[in-house]
Amino acid sequence: MTITQPDLSVFETLESEVRSYCRGWPTVFDRAQGSRMYDEDGHEYLDFFAGAGSLNYGHNNAVLKRALIDYLERDGVTHGLDMSTTAKRAFLESFQNLILRPRDLPYKVMFPGPTGTNAVESALKLARKVKGRESIVSFTNAFHGMSLGSLAVTGNAFKRAGAGIPLVHGTPMPFDHYLDGRVPDFIWFERLLEDQGSGLNKPAAVIVETVQGEGGINVARAEWLRALADLCERQDMLLIVDDIQMGCGRTGAFFSFEEAGITPDIVTVSKSISGYGLPMSLCLFKPELDIWEPGEHNGTFRGNNPAFVTAAAALEAYWSDGPAMEKQTRARGEQVDQALRAIREEHPDESKEYRGRGLVWGIEFHDKDRAGRVAQRAFELGLLIETSGPESEVVKLLPALTITPDELDEGLRTLARAVRETT
Repeated sequence: MTITQPDLSVFETLESEVRSYCRGWPTVFDRAQGSRMYDEDGHEYLDFFAGAGSLNYGHNNAVLKRALIDYLERDGVTHGLDMSTTAKRAFLESFQNLILRPRDLPYKVMFPGPTGTNAVESALKLARKVKGRESIVSFTNAFHGMSLGSLAVTGNAFKRAGAGIPLVHGTPMPFDHYLDGRVPDFIWFERLLEDQGSGLNKPAAVIVETVQGEGGINVARAEWLRALADLCERQDMLLIVDDIQMGCGRTGAFFSFEEAGITPDIVTVSKSISGYGLPMSLCLFKPELDIWEPGEHNGTFRGNNPAFVTAAAALEAYWSDGPAMEKQTRARGEQVDQALRAIREEHPDESKEYRGRGLVWGIEFHDKDRAGRVAQRAFELGLLIETSGPESEVVKLLPALTITPDELDEGLRTLARAVRETT
């Protein structure tokens, strides 16, 4: 692909230095549809990024777009705080009938604000309110958001340093595989909980991702998650599953914890819950935990009614026919698995390992800078991929769940070429 030099002057002179994704993809995007993005010069890119997981159903999904346009054209409410609206009712009814009831999940639904970190902040606040304790346990390489409470349970040193103040009341424990199986799961955690001299304040809750996306595509085993749920129950701690990136079908099932057969006390959901990339998040919790006072946690933009419209449309379109979406995602995942295995076999001395579930995958390299070079070369070849991990050492694949087998194969072949053409 021949890339002409785009006009980036206004971004470089006016926009803050904090911008990041645009540095790896130095072009000006103009439109997008399905799994394709196009820049203002007409160059086409296959998207294996999907809005960092907020576009599970692709760009400008036709079904969701139609529902949104119809709603706007009839002057439907766009901003409603937490007022009752027809759009919110339609979403809640669809979510209850298509997601919660079929899975026998008892959750109440809270709209905490538009972003994932809003959902995490509300989950942490609720857990502390319910248990009357301050401490929260998180895990190594976790990522839960960029506001102060979320950063306190995030592992990445670079992101934590941006807080500018001490991050308190969070205690990290080893994530699954962190100690390479050399010690039994949770032996250190449980010993600290039981030892009155350990110095560990009794936690209100434990927060965990079943697959750590930003942490490097670290996949927790189902048995590890079940053991964690059991530990929380025995030690009177709430279990919070952060499903912001891995929920909404990303790992196969609608919720990423379903495979483990657990029912967390609290679940945070965002990213693709609106289906269209519109800001929206949920905090789900068991009814007995609903001890909020009216207005005790609120926010101006928690009533994004256009997001309710597309969210309901997404549930009706993709989750009303039982396991079909889950089966399709698992089939696409097997396609990725085979392709990454072939890359690993072609470069046994360079690639360290690959891992993933459903349609979230990563391939790690011994040379920690290699992933960045692969992503750069992929962009030059017309493929959008990002890196993850504490040192950006993992190439992360996050295509839309609606990607076709041919598009997926095209992107995987481009990835293989990018690996081949970098050193």
